[in-house]
Amino acid sequence: MNSAGKLPKNNGISWRGNSGLQDGSDATDVKGGLVGGYYDAGDNTKFHFPMSFAMTMLSWSVIEYEHKFRAIGEYDHMKDLIKWGTDYLLLTFNSSATKIDKIYSQVGGSQNGSKTPDDHYCWQRPEDMDYTRKTQTANSGPDLAGEMAAALASASIVFRDNTAYSKKLVKGAETLFKFARDFGKRTSYCRGNPFIEPFYNSSGYFDEYMWGAAWLYYATGNNTYFSLATNPGLSKNSKAFYMIPDLSVLSWDNKLPAAMLLLTRIRMFLSPGYPYEDMLKSYHNVTGLTMCSYLQTFNVFNWTRGGLIQLNHGQGQPLQYVANAAFLTSLYVDYMNATGVPGMTCGPRFITLNDLRKFAISQINYILGANPMSMSYVVGHGSKYPKHVHHRGASIPKNNVKYSCTGGWRWRDAKNPNPNIITGAMVGGPDKFDKFKDVRTNYSYTEPTLAGNAGLVAALVSLTSSGGHGIDKNTIFSAVPPMYPVSPPPPPPWKP
Repeated sequence: MNSAGKLPKNNGISWRGNSGLQDGSDATDVKGGLVGGYYDAGDNTKFHFPMSFAMTMLSWSVIEYEHKFRAIGEYDHMKDLIKWGTDYLLLTFNSSATKIDKIYSQVGGSQNGSKTPDDHYCWQRPEDMDYTRKTQTANSGPDLAGEMAAALASASIVFRDNTAYSKKLVKGAETLFKFARDFGKRTSYCRGNPFIEPFYNSSGYFDEYMWGAAWLYYATGNNTYFSLATNPGLSKNSKAFYMIPDLSVLSWDNKLPAAMLLLTRIRMFLSPGYPYEDMLKSYHNVTGLTMCSYLQTFNVFNWTRGGLIQLNHGQGQPLQYVANAAFLTSLYVDYMNATGVPGMTCGPRFITLNDLRKFAISQINYILGANPMSMSYVVGHGSKYPKHVHHRGASIPKNNVKYSCTGGWRWRDAKNPNPNIITGAMVGGPDKFDKFKDVRTNYSYTEPTLAGNAGLVAALVSLTSSGGHGIDKNTIFSAVPPMYPVSPPPPPPWKP
């Protein structure tokens, strides 16, 4: 993880130090500024939209697979990583209020093609940044606030034993969600902002409504969130039932397939019945169809000859989408296993749990080295992995020399491997012909991202057998009151 701020003693990465300590000093109403959080990728920008999504994904994986994280000795570390993110997100809005009118949406950044010293033009270690880093503000942001609410709500379940912190997270999530739902403020958080739109443009916000409402329901047990998540208007506006292949691809921009799986979980384990059953059944159906669409036999998506599903039409940085799909599939298999369901039908064909799990395993194996390049796309894993990762901190030696904005270009453009190994980072990945160019300046191949790596962690923990197979069935329902299906209303009296 690419931590910003004042690093803890146990940081564990010798070539990183404190950075961004002046962040947010232009946001006068935040005491102590916006210090902390995570840089997004190989640059030094803090993009709050994908950062929130990364925290939601990590929290979800910890809630479902706590036993596995404990078995491999990573449980406390995961909680530290999530808390580093959520502590920071709590600074980006007035988390002590119940009503807010803005969110700080980004710190740092750049404008395409600009020659002003900024996070893209300069190639400097985060510790050495000496240019101005502007704070961006969103006065409206249903997508950003919805995702931030999901992050804080899911984390509140991870921290359920720390009552005070958990309550603080729930309160923040509820405040954010109210802002997200404000009818007068429904313009995307990045609309018209040249520092955000070209990089993390949000294509819609109804998926975040469904996702945020689902997580808030799990975090609070408050039925209004459940009613909203299952409101037919939400699925209509998010095009949930249109079966558009692109909408079955989980990413930092599109949470629809994850939200539907999360709501399907309620049907599978609690069967709440009327008045939710009709919508939950539809979510369940579409979730099944999404899983079918990932299987090569059904030709919904293109595949490379080497066996990688092309969820983003052969564009750059494909692996983040693949890792997310592997996680959703593996998790759905675990849900079915836990409820004694042997498989599902895709049209006339019965697909076993094994077929589905095989898809997830094949995709993660491809990422880890079972591909035509025989290359692991996770740095430090295996004997052959990317050595020229597009990452400022990793490419500049820690030699007590402070390279200037453009002075760092010599490291960016050097042909030598990075002096620092960014262990565990999954890079963007190969092209649609399974080819990979290990070139630092070609970010679509060699840049790792925060959200992409969160998806990889989730997929890996889901597929590992350490700590035993399967999910933790009940923790996610800790705050949900017992459910007794309501009887449907009686039919009108019969008149002859």
